[in-house]
Amino acid sequence: MVILISGNSCTGKTLMSQKLLEKYHIPYLSIDHLKMGLYRGDTGCGFTPLDSTELIGEKLWPIIKGIIMTNIENKQNIIIEGCYILPHYIKDFEATYSEQIISVFLGFSQNYIETNYISNIVKHRNAIEDRGYPEEGIITDYVNEHDVFRKKCLDNGVDYFEIDKNYEDEIMNVYDFIETEKRKMDRKFKEGADIA
Repeated sequence: MVILISGNSCTGKTLMSQKLLEKYHIPYLSIDHLKMGLYRGDTGCGFTPLDSTELIGEKLWPIIKGIIMTNIENKQNIIIEGCYILPHYIKDFEATYSEQIISVFLGFSQNYIETNYISNIVKHRNAIEDRGYPEEGIITDYVNEHDVFRKKCLDNGVDYFEIDKNYEDEIMNVYDFIETEKRKMDRKFKEGADIA
């Protein structure tokens, strides 16, 4: 089983990965760590940490896809999180792989951003690790990023979860979705094992 968690910055991807690690006892990989490791190891790697999500995503996706496929082929579990998992990448897998992948994409509504930008989003954005974000950004830019991301998710038919009013309550829908999908996979695997 591979759990992929994506979304714009500060949506709680890393915190979710940590909680899933604690619940399921499977490791997680931060794509930010992969990005920085590649860049620090070779500044000629084809991107800088300040490049666009799309450019970095295009450079990293073949590596991430290979990691996902290798984990599935070896029947190993992993959680992979990062904004560089773009919605259209999910279509890259054949059924034998995609049926073993749970992917979730996280976003905020305009209402949530406007109501909670300083009190929740900025306040909690370094809950697991300090990414060195500036104190405040331009709220209209952040709203626009989420609008664009929402459209890409909907256009690609991925499982998109948008927080609108209460983060703590609504994020539970994502955990419930992951648990439901995991149980389906476990059941399918058990049925396959029983037949063999």
